[in-house]
Amino acid sequence: MISNRFKPMALILALFAIINLLVACGNEAITTITPATTTSTTLATTSASTTAATTPLQTSATTATTAATTVVSTTPAIIASKVATSAQPTPTIGNVYPSGPAPTAATPTGGLVSVQLQIPEQLRKRGFTVSHTLNLPAGFSASLYALLDEGVRFMTLSPDGVVFVSEMGSGQVVLLKDNNGVAERVSFAVGLDAPHGLAFHVSNGITYLYVAEMTRVVRFAYQPGQQRADKKETIVTGIPGGGNHRTRTIVFGKDGKMYLSVGSSCNVCEESDQRRGSVLQFNDDGTNGRIFSTGLRNGVGLVVNPFTGELWETENGRDSLGDNIPPEEINILTDGGHYGWPYCYSNGVWDGNFGKRDQAFCNTTIKPVLPMQAHSAPLGIDIYTGKQFPVDYMGDAFVGFHGSWNRNEKTGYKVVRLRVKDGRPVSYEDFATGWLVNGQAWGRPVMPMMAADGSLLLSDDMANAVYRITYTRQ
Repeated sequence: MISNRFKPMALILALFAIINLLVACGNEAITTITPATTTSTTLATTSASTTAATTPLQTSATTATTAATTVVSTTPAIIASKVATSAQPTPTIGNVYPSGPAPTAATPTGGLVSVQLQIPEQLRKRGFTVSHTLNLPAGFSASLYALLDEGVRFMTLSPDGVVFVSEMGSGQVVLLKDNNGVAERVSFAVGLDAPHGLAFHVSNGITYLYVAEMTRVVRFAYQPGQQRADKKETIVTGIPGGGNHRTRTIVFGKDGKMYLSVGSSCNVCEESDQRRGSVLQFNDDGTNGRIFSTGLRNGVGLVVNPFTGELWETENGRDSLGDNIPPEEINILTDGGHYGWPYCYSNGVWDGNFGKRDQAFCNTTIKPVLPMQAHSAPLGIDIYTGKQFPVDYMGDAFVGFHGSWNRNEKTGYKVVRLRVKDGRPVSYEDFATGWLVNGQAWGRPVMPMMAADGSLLLSDDMANAVYRITYTRQ
């Protein structure tokens, strides 16, 4: 999830921090990044888009980048390698992979090193009375940060740096009160209906925590240090619920609009309610709801790229076509874009097993920017903008692979790193593994999220835990 750290002023501060860090390391600087602009289009139906138009999220991103330009005239070369410059425009959406099985995650340079999960004494209970080993790149370590209740899912950061977590099973949103690297669970809001997506956003001068429940969106006014929600305001109702995919994820674009993912009711079907299998757009008060992008079977993860302003989505492909088809996807969403489901998958491959529409229609759909191993179940996604990790992590993304169920040999149950070039993910590799041991899982990663100190937090809805991954400079 994104938080207020992606607001324009936060972006400026982040750029300052990055520049100071890299100048200290002797990095060469180049011209400031200027993302492409676009004119917003109107979408009243779920009509297919025949072109991969840029998203209106980019338009408002220009404002933030222009503000940064007035402060500094150069941007570190490492950032420029991740985001296209005016001299080299952002590539069109799509990829160069063939239409068959997607590549598996690569092994990172230098491989992974086995490390003991650090378990604080006060958290040695439930599944953590025994030792666990994880595999991380050299220099990284992992610790158990918090134990929570039932159905731990998505996270977000408050403006004052507090971690908030949704618990779908308990119907609560909780905050993590840090005490020397170990967090205490504090109930913030209770009595919610399968809360999942969380986001902080300022509307009319008031900071709110927005919560995406299964059939509605609610928000709570928030003050720094607040530990208990006050009055609940319901701003969106009537979202279709039930069915196979009940999670709802929420983010705010650089245009100030609210974006809400609504998964399909089925594995593969034509929905009677066209809002299912789509990402919806609203004003930040819940008005003027409309379909923004569609043809998305189950887009659990959403994040706004802080450098380009584009909306990235993790897509869970359909089941029951075998162990290796169809690939999971990373999509970059456009206004009016159709991404294929239920008629097509992967690089516009017609789903003959479903047998509706045809290949000609699939040729008009927008292709994923990165296909990934089938049945990995990618959920949460975050783009790294901190300065704790090595500098080449800047601008790359982390994705939680929840793990397969519809596969003979299990896959997933790990965190992968998406390598980004010119504003597009070009490959992916293992970053944190070890939750699957001899075919048996003891944890299921959900959402990676950068903490205020630049470490990486990770939620786990099987162990109902949150981990912290840190880096010690070599």
